[in-house]
Amino acid sequence: MTKTFEKNEKRIEQDIIALSAIIDSVAPGYTRRPFTKWHLESREWLIREMKNCGLDVRIDAASNLIGKRQGVNPELPPIMIGSHTDSVVGGGRFDGIIGVLAGIEIVRQLNEKKIELAHSLLIVDFTAEEASEFGISTIGSRGMVGNLTEADLGRTNAEGLPLRNALKVAGGRPDDLETEALKVGDISLYLELHIEQGPVLEQTQHELGVVTGIVGIQRHKVVVEGQANHAGTTPMHMRFDALPAASELVLALEEVANKTYTEQVVGTVGRMFVEPNGANVIPGRVVFDFEIRSLDPHALDQMVEYMKNKIAHVETSRKVSITMNQLSHSDAIIVSEDVVQGVEKSCQRFGTTLRLPSGAGHDGNQLAKVAPVGMIFVPSKNGKSHCPEEWTDYAEVVKGIQALGTALLSFDKALSV
Repeated sequence: MTKTFEKNEKRIEQDIIALSAIIDSVAPGYTRRPFTKWHLESREWLIREMKNCGLDVRIDAASNLIGKRQGVNPELPPIMIGSHTDSVVGGGRFDGIIGVLAGIEIVRQLNEKKIELAHSLLIVDFTAEEASEFGISTIGSRGMVGNLTEADLGRTNAEGLPLRNALKVAGGRPDDLETEALKVGDISLYLELHIEQGPVLEQTQHELGVVTGIVGIQRHKVVVEGQANHAGTTPMHMRFDALPAASELVLALEEVANKTYTEQVVGTVGRMFVEPNGANVIPGRVVFDFEIRSLDPHALDQMVEYMKNKIAHVETSRKVSITMNQLSHSDAIIVSEDVVQGVEKSCQRFGTTLRLPSGAGHDGNQLAKVAPVGMIFVPSKNGKSHCPEEWTDYAEVVKGIQALGTALLSFDKALSV
């Protein structure tokens, strides 16, 4: 293949700096939460860049931003390149952003080289890929593939705003989700460039990662109801303290996540609310979310069953009331060997390459319901992500873009036969 993508490092650096500057100035790190003015402002910047390279820009029913480059054969289902530009609170400059900017840069170079694709090309900035204030992640991609339920749309944030209304604020049309939902065959292939968010590539001295699978993720909410009382006058044996009961469950999650399974599992309690949250008051209510991840769905089922049994035991032994409800669920996916080989061949042209699974969830978990997916990782310095110290050298980002663009050309040819 004689046509290749250039090392336009300066242009990518300028794009990352410009987009990562549109953040909540009073929040830590590089915070750009979905459904906020900062995310809407970043969308305005993206729209300008998409239009500048000739893309036909629209916002779909799920409030995803989509730029389209028409292909030679419009009857072929489009190829999609995407990621997200929302962040966690206190996040970094590269997570998600580089995947969207990679798509725009690839379009620029296709235009500059006057390369026409057989397939139309869609560049997507998905809405709310990160875990949101509505207790659910990958909101935009879920909506795109018809995986947002009425119950999901009715979820509310801390201010009581329903998700349905938040989508409207971001330009979506929730009433049209069902009719616009993509079905199997509507997309030829989904591709994404992302930082690894882990230490493997750096520690093994590989420049590019070929993703072989993406973990499934379950999130559950646990509510422990005890009895608030005076901390000084209530004897220890007469307490119905919600916090020690919750603590037992947190330690139980750690215990079950350390067991041996056919695939690696992880379990995390990332946030907890204690009520009434007073130094001299026995906690009467504790609410916490726990998350479990694995490529093996059976391992996740075993972990959930273990937690249910532990809850029953703690309820009896501590005489408290405990409920557990699932907040969200995304299936694990295994990338097809054909896609892995195609991506790997393109990556090997630009750097040392390693196959590895993704321990993080991505919009690809949702797109896999309607199309084959492929992902490329670039190294994360010291394995850090979801923090201000998140860093990937611009030269490494460029190699990822070159590999992604080359894979696009290869798949465009192969899928049009």
